[in-house]
Amino acid sequence: MKTRFYATIAGVLFAALPACAQYHLPPGTQMPPAAQPPAPEGGAAASELDAAENQIAQGKYQAARAEVEKYLQAHPADARAHFDLGYVEQAQNQAAQAAAEYRKAIAADPKQFESRLALGLMLAQQGKDAEARRQLQQATQLTPATPNFAGQAQAFRALAELDLATDPAQAKQALLSALKISPQTPRDLLLTAEIADAEGDSGTAETAYRRLLAIQPPAELALQAAAGLSHLLLQQKRYAEAESVIRSALKQEPNDVSLNAQLATALIADGKNDQALPVLDTLRRLKPGDTAVDEMLADAYAEIGQPAKAEPLYAEMLRAQPANAGWLADQGRNFILAHQFPQAQQALERAVQLNPTDGEAWAGLAFAATKNKQYPAALKALSMRAKYLPETPASYFLWAISYDNLHQVRLAQEYYRKFLASDQGKLRDEEWQAKQRLVILGRESR
Repeated sequence: MKTRFYATIAGVLFAALPACAQYHLPPGTQMPPAAQPPAPEGGAAASELDAAENQIAQGKYQAARAEVEKYLQAHPADARAHFDLGYVEQAQNQAAQAAAEYRKAIAADPKQFESRLALGLMLAQQGKDAEARRQLQQATQLTPATPNFAGQAQAFRALAELDLATDPAQAKQALLSALKISPQTPRDLLLTAEIADAEGDSGTAETAYRRLLAIQPPAELALQAAAGLSHLLLQQKRYAEAESVIRSALKQEPNDVSLNAQLATALIADGKNDQALPVLDTLRRLKPGDTAVDEMLADAYAEIGQPAKAEPLYAEMLRAQPANAGWLADQGRNFILAHQFPQAQQALERAVQLNPTDGEAWAGLAFAATKNKQYPAALKALSMRAKYLPETPASYFLWAISYDNLHQVRLAQEYYRKFLASDQGKLRDEEWQAKQRLVILGRESR
């Protein structure tokens, strides 16, 4: 009876848990079969508990609860009964009560594998990683009441998931331990790829991701593998390959937020800002009010030379966070693209007040100030820029025209020459202007 009971209810317990469990455990994690705690002594007592377990197997939880609670009145320290009651509580989404019963089972029998596994998995699903890890580690060192390689492997797999972010080497060892006692599953391939990626072994990670996709796993795993592989490809700047992987996955799940975000990232990084716009519009529909999406869309409009479409997005973002220095700097550069130099200078001045170490913002401020003919402000911005960024032909030219307009002839000549020496024919109009000004300044200084 007991063996059939635990075989019948396999998968029910953890199927009822919240979806957040997937963060810590392989999605779809189920209680392993034959999770059978030790049987109580005595034929009559065993029969009472068997009857309750038969009701649990039929989903008659209220009746089973009454039977187990009655049994516990006579046998308050019976580990198996506390496990059964914990099971009933968890099957009815009473996580706190279930955990309490599992703890009572462990207190009654510290070597009971089944309750430690159940409690460890529950704690992991609740995000209580440290305690979950302790319970699962204990479980891996114990022997189940009946042979249960699947349950032991599940404990190792759960440990691998828990250690993935903080200790990928330990996660790999846990997964290898699971594979020694159970066959490899598609989820193991995904975990192999994620561990290798976390360890910086991109070759192994890519191979595992592609192997998983090649076997056409369930949609959920396929989406995770596609997201992981595309993330890896984006890191390696293999944008066209990433785009191909993502577009293939989006055919199955066109509204997946993560994949759409990755596609937009790949397209923008590959210079395909115009193609990124409809993807970003989709993201805005899927995640309204998400400032990260708004920022990407605004930047994309700016990059393709449509500052008028970018500005309302920057303005909306800054209404929500008026002291965001990065967005102010982006807005200032967008104003420059729109040839709205007074607005650009105002935004960039606020940006550098909030973040004085942003060399690019100082560079934009210097440019806007020269356009506004505020040359002392431009020189100050150039001086601050030089603290964080090396000089460029463009910065030399701004130095030169600022000094020139302030009638500081010697310094203007010096920087015009530095500009010409460094530019080497790239900014032809500015080179022509620099050469003309050097001739004129030379005459005036005689």
